[in-house]
Amino acid sequence: MSGSRRILNPAELTDQPATWPIAHRKQLGIGAIATFVNDTVVTPDGKTIERQFTIHPGAVGIIAWNDADQIAVVKQYRHPIGYELIEPPAGLLDQDNEDFLTGAQRELAEEAGLAAGRWRILVDVFASPGAGEESVRIYLATELTETAAPDGFKADAEESAMEVCWAARAQLVDAIFAGKIQNPTMVTGILALETARNNRRLEQLRAADSVWEARAVKAERVNQAH
Repeated sequence: MSGSRRILNPAELTDQPATWPIAHRKQLGIGAIATFVNDTVVTPDGKTIERQFTIHPGAVGIIAWNDADQIAVVKQYRHPIGYELIEPPAGLLDQDNEDFLTGAQRELAEEAGLAAGRWRILVDVFASPGAGEESVRIYLATELTETAAPDGFKADAEESAMEVCWAARAQLVDAIFAGKIQNPTMVTGILALETARNNRRLEQLRAADSVWEARAVKAERVNQAH
């Protein structure tokens, strides 16, 4: 069987936007951050299927790497899973008209008290594409300096109990492979950094203001739904 499978060429190694028609959408629940919906979707053969998922504003995460080969991390309680996780500074894209890089810079200052002189993109991911539309851009921030939190910012809820720490990059990698660290943004970002570092691709990382196609597709889908 494997001998008959087509081998994709480099030009084909890209996710393609695609939308099957939505016959009906029903809101099942509305929360402070996400909305849970049921879509009746028309498949290419004319049948219909029901798909439930969350509509989510999306997020940015920051792998902040200092000159001592350490990564800035926060210890944050996550109620749905009953864990305090080791995470990178991160946050929602829920500010009106705020671009992605500005959101990442804000989150790094708010959660870790840091600013970065250089920003690059490590990876873009869909957090759980079978269950929700959340997209996450993970940045690499270097040339770090201490900074004050933005004017008017006050930590609340889980953020008010967070501890901000440094962790050795190599030890984070070991902890991930040992199954001790499970936050997807942390795992994805650290392993992306490790891959880029080991393959001498750090200078080939995308510019911080590169186009994020998933966000344009999301905006188009929102317009179609309305």
